[in-house]
Amino acid sequence: MSSHVEDLTIEYEEDGVTVVQELDKAILSKGAWATVLYRYRQWERSKDGYGDDRFTIRRYRKIRGEYRQQAKFNISSRDQARKIVDVLSRWLEDDDVEAQP
Repeated sequence: MSSHVEDLTIEYEEDGVTVVQELDKAILSKGAWATVLYRYRQWERSKDGYGDDRFTIRRYRKIRGEYRQQAKFNISSRDQARKIVDVLSRWLEDDDVEAQP
């Protein structure tokens, strides 16, 4: 566990192999509850290499000075990630149009 949101990671090693390799992260919110979006790839034994990029959103709660994971949502593919982006973009554009006088 970590006491600073910047130090949180999903990178995971097993038997000397980095099974989950964190490629990037974006901290979406900080505080008693933190939300982090990660870009990562996973080791695939069948390929003897890493698979395609994946994405996950993790929610952490700070308890007694340490962040603990409370929830996660894995984005299953690049296609699903694009659909999420498209829908959110459309909703935000709709909100912007409605807010104009």
